[in-house]
Amino acid sequence: MVGRHHTVSPVGRARGRSRHGRGGRSSVTGPELAPIVTRAESFDRIVADAAHYLVDLWPDELQGVAFQVADMPSDPVTGPEASLPRWKLERSPDRVTLFRIPVERLTRLPEKDDQDKRVVVEAAVFRAVGELIDKDPWDLAPDRYRHF
Repeated sequence: MVGRHHTVSPVGRARGRSRHGRGGRSSVTGPELAPIVTRAESFDRIVADAAHYLVDLWPDELQGVAFQVADMPSDPVTGPEASLPRWKLERSPDRVTLFRIPVERLTRLPEKDDQDKRVVVEAAVFRAVGELIDKDPWDLAPDRYRHF
């Protein structure tokens, strides 16, 4: 089960940058400023928060489910109506993998702020978990977005 100490595990993501064989880059911020949070790190945190929230609400149904984030699906997408999947479910072992880039494409409009982006990412987590446990995403946490 995902606990408060557990984080979402990134899959297939390179650590640091190494352009043209120069090695990793040093921090831009220095000791007096907070470190820069990348889009990938922010996405990971939102997925982890939503996963923790859902596991707290549905502990029996989500026991043992692992949550992962990958940048893009590794399987080729084919067909005339092909679109990039936003998540992938595996039943054995129970695993939910969210694909960061396809989900982030929904938030590229200029009027989207951080709250809108968070809602889009959380909605992807809710829809994936709903599909995994065969429940409507709105039934997973009916009071979650009541204030919107």
